[in-house]
This record gives sequence, C-alpha cells and structure tokens, in this order.
Amino acid sequence: MGKQTIPQIEQWGTHEVALHGPSEGNPFLDVRLSATFSHGHRQVTVDGFYDGDGEYRVRFMPDAQGEWRFVTQSNAGGLDGASGEFVCTEPSENNHGPVQVTNTYHFAYADGTPHRPFGTTCYAWAHQGDALEQQTLETLRSAPFNKMRMCVFPKDYEFNRNEPVYYPFERTEDGDWDFTRFSPGFFRHFEGRVGELRDLGIEADVILFHPYDRWGFADMGPEADDRYVRYVVARLSANRNVWWSLANEYDLMQSKRMADWDRFFRIIQQCDPYQHLRSIHNWRAFYDHSKPWVTHQSIQRKDLEQTGRWRELHRKPVVVDECGYEGNIDRGWGNLPAWELVRRCWEGAARGGYVGHGETYVNPDNVLWWSKGGVLRGESPVRIAFLREVLEDAPAEGLDDMSEHDMACAGKAGEYYLMYFGFRQPAFRQLQLPSEVEGRGESMDTGEMTITLVEGTCSGECEVQLPGKPYIALRVSRAG
Repeated sequence: MGKQTIPQIEQWGTHEVALHGPSEGNPFLDVRLSATFSHGHRQVTVDGFYDGDGEYRVRFMPDAQGEWRFVTQSNAGGLDGASGEFVCTEPSENNHGPVQVTNTYHFAYADGTPHRPFGTTCYAWAHQGDALEQQTLETLRSAPFNKMRMCVFPKDYEFNRNEPVYYPFERTEDGDWDFTRFSPGFFRHFEGRVGELRDLGIEADVILFHPYDRWGFADMGPEADDRYVRYVVARLSANRNVWWSLANEYDLMQSKRMADWDRFFRIIQQCDPYQHLRSIHNWRAFYDHSKPWVTHQSIQRKDLEQTGRWRELHRKPVVVDECGYEGNIDRGWGNLPAWELVRRCWEGAARGGYVGHGETYVNPDNVLWWSKGGVLRGESPVRIAFLREVLEDAPAEGLDDMSEHDMACAGKAGEYYLMYFGFRQPAFRQLQLPSEVEGRGESMDTGEMTITLVEGTCSGECEVQLPGKPYIALRVSRAG
C-alpha cells in the first residue's frame, strides 16, 4: 500500500474525526468521547458527540499552522485511543478567523481584521423548509448584514405558528419528547445553515433558549438544559463564525433563575475551547454584564442616547441587537418607519456602539423577515449599508464616545470625528478642535446617502456650515 495522504485543513477551518462505535442503549447518555489535539507542546481537548446510527464525531478548529496530532479518549473501548494527524495550512482569502473583543469596546477577527457588527434578526429562519431558507440565504448574499441572530429551537409567536420541518429531540413511544435523545437530523440541518452563513461572511449569533415555545423546550429541567448546551457546543463550536447568545429575552423565561443563566455561561466557558463570544439578551431587566463570562453586552432598548453610558458601565462592547423593527404590524416595536430605524442605528454608532436591524412588514404569506426570513421589503437596509461603508472607513481600532449633551460624536481625538445630529436640523455647527489639526469636513445626508465636502479647513475653533435639515452627519478627518 502507498503512503497515506495527510489531510490538510486551513487555519480556522474544521477538521472532523469520524468514528464508528456502540449504538445500543442510549449513547447520548452512556458514551463519553473527547479528543486531545497537539501542536508542538500545546494541547487542546475537545468534546465529541454522538451523531446517530453508531457514528461519533469530534470537530476541531486549528488556530495555528503546521502539523497537528490527536488521540481520542472514551469510556467505550472501540472509541478510545484512536489517533491521527493533519496539517494546518494558510487560511483562504476571506477566512479571517473567529471574532473576538478588541480595544475594550470593539471587535476584530483573529487575524486582526476589524469586525464591525451589522446584525439582523431572523429568529426562526432555519426552521422554515428548504425553499424559504434558500431564499433567505440569497437575500443575505446582497444585504449589508454580517451577523444573523437565529434560534436553535423553533419559535411559537405571532406570524410564526407553523410547525418546523425538524425537531431537536426524538419522541418516546407515547409521543412525548425524550430529552435524553437528540435528533441528529435536526442538528445536521441547523449546523449546515450555520456553515452557509459562514461562507457568506456572516456571523451566526446562535440563541440557545427563548420563551416563545409550545413544545416544552423552554422548560426541560436543569439536567436536560445542561446536556443540551454541551451537545450544541460540541457540534457547533468548531465553526469560526459562531457567537453564543444564551437567550432571547431571558427575563421572560420564568422556569429559569439567575443561577441557571450563570451556570450555562460557565458550561460554555468550560466546553468551548475557542472561547467564542458570549452574551445574553434582555426583555426589560439587563443581565449583569460585568460578570466575567460575558464578552459583550447584547441589549434590547430604543433609547440609543444611552449607548455611551452602557459602554462605561461595564467597559465592554455594546451591541443593541434590538432597538425596534422597520415594519407595519400592530406592535409598537414593529412598525417603525425606515428613517427612524436608520436614525437609531446612526445614534448608537456615533456613540461608539453597534446597532442591529429587523424588519416586520405585513404581507399576504405572513412571511416576516424578523421571524421567517425570505425577502427584505424595507428601505433601511440600503441606508444601513451606507453607514457600514462610513464606519469601515473609520480608524481600524474603533471609535471612542466623545458625545456632547445635544450631539452624538464618536472618534479618535485629533484624528477623526463622526458627529450625528439626528432629528435636529442645524444650519451650522461651532467646533472646538485641536489647533494643530487641519481637518477635512464632510456633510453626510444619511437618508439620501450623499457626502458633500464642506468649505474651509476644520481646525481649532471653527464654524462648519450644514444643510439645515434632519438626519445629517458630519465627518471630520485629518486632511491628507
């Protein structure tokens, strides 16, 4: 026999070890499997999982180039001591690795490339069947969003009463859910959608729990909850585009206490060797984001003027994942005109935070983007794309909050200033800039998406002429 070819996996790609083992009894409970991956003197241990029909898998995301070796550990003899190797190669062009916190309030990929999250919410899109899910992916291909909030469990709420195609657990003989047996088909489908988002350059903000449930998944009990969290982490964590969101509106889940949420965070910390980003989303009461296992603040609020205060309160990035949705349903949070959602996005960005999009337009098929996906109907996405272009031209290390009482302003002192006037309509603005700065001023109409160079040089105490209309931003950057 010829020499066996050593597999090659790109940096921050996924190497999968597939093994055949016992299928009798309940392997989800009875069989433990892990693997230790070695690179030089460094070792990383990863949990494996049962994938049905006697198949077991361990997935690993290498973060360093070169030769890696692995050996498995298991209480099942046929799975214990399996070994192998692979070579980690250079990452492909659009692979920048997982996102992590940088410069206290901001984000960057593992290779140092800045990441400015422009998220959208599409809670149950992965539970709608292939035709609609493919339409959602095609919509995202040309949309400005680089992060998607999505639930693992199906959702029961207005405009989303249909049964999902797949369920996360098997049933018992009497028809009840067996929370000790996961449905591999469900998770293969879900992780496939996560992978398709990765290929589009979109982070999957994976929501583990939510209260909008009629199947019993919101109240499985602590033992089943913990087992579920471990299983999801084992299956998904080797995807570089995964973020963990413990819950959507955690404070509406009456069956869980604060100690439960703390425990889930700690399980993820322990089981996720890559330490993907971790957050939890509120309805009214904020979780204590100062706790060490929280990497960034995921907030539901409409008063974006508080963004700077939230930043300083816990000194962590602020992501306002839900500030209201562009749409026309009968709920106040879901009938914002496009200009108001865009205003809120700019208000948060010009205070050093990041604000997410959502859309809830009534249509004959009851397919609303915020829940099922499909197509985008609103006018805000193209204007959010304009904001994204502006921020991606800003200093790579992120913007500091420099706001005044009547004006949102973020920037880097002496280098860059991004001011936003919202619904105010000043005809001019007095600026106090460092005298040594020779700045170039640009007036930006955030609705028309135009940029106009202002007359003169912005330096020291100066007066800048503005259009005298709402929703204007002013960018001042060092000339040259």
